[in-house]
Amino acid sequence: MENKKRFFSFIIISLSSFFLILGIGNFGYFNLPVIAQAFRPENVSLQAYESLENFPLENQYISQETGEIDQENTLIMRLIRYHQYIKRRPIQYRFDWKLTLADYLDVNEPMLSEQYPGRTVLTENPFENDRLIIQSLTRQEREELINVLVSIYNPQNVNQNSHNSSDNNNQNSPPLLNLPESGAADLLRF
Repeated sequence: MENKKRFFSFIIISLSSFFLILGIGNFGYFNLPVIAQAFRPENVSLQAYESLENFPLENQYISQETGEIDQENTLIMRLIRYHQYIKRRPIQYRFDWKLTLADYLDVNEPMLSEQYPGRTVLTENPFENDRLIIQSLTRQEREELINVLVSIYNPQNVNQNSHNSSDNNNQNSPPLLNLPESGAADLLRF
C-alpha cells in the first residue's frame, strides 16, 4: 500500500513538473494567439487607414453572404491578404511589400483574378479595380503605404531605421575634392 502511494505521488510530482517546465519553456507560445490576433488583416488595415488619411477604401462591394455592402472588406485588407496568404511573403520586410506592389504594377509576378482575395465572398471580384487603383498611386503614395505596413508589422525595425538615419545625418560628409581647372591636362605633357 505504501508503495502505491509513493508511486502515485511520484507520478503526480513528475506530471506537475513536466507541465510546469513545459509552461515556462513555451511561455511565448501561449501568447501567440494574442499576437496573431493583433496582426489580423482586418486590424492591420484599420491601423493603416488611420495613418493614410486619403487612401482609397474601395469598400463598396456587396457581400455574397449578406447581400449588403461589406464595408470592412477594403483595398488594404485585400492587399494584405494577397501578400500574406496568396503569395506567402513575410510581413515585416519592406522588400517583400515592394514585391507585392510590383505584382499589382505588372512588373513582377503575374496576378491571377481567380486567386484574388474577395473573389469568393463578394458578388464582384475587386481584382481589376484594385490593380488600377494601385497603378494610379504615385511613387510617394506607394512608399507611404509600405512604410505604414512595415511600421505596423515590425515597429522595432522602423525605430532602428529612424535611429540609423539620424546617425547618418549627424556624420560629417567627406570633403569634396578640388577638381583641376580646364586645360590642366596640358601640364602632363612632356
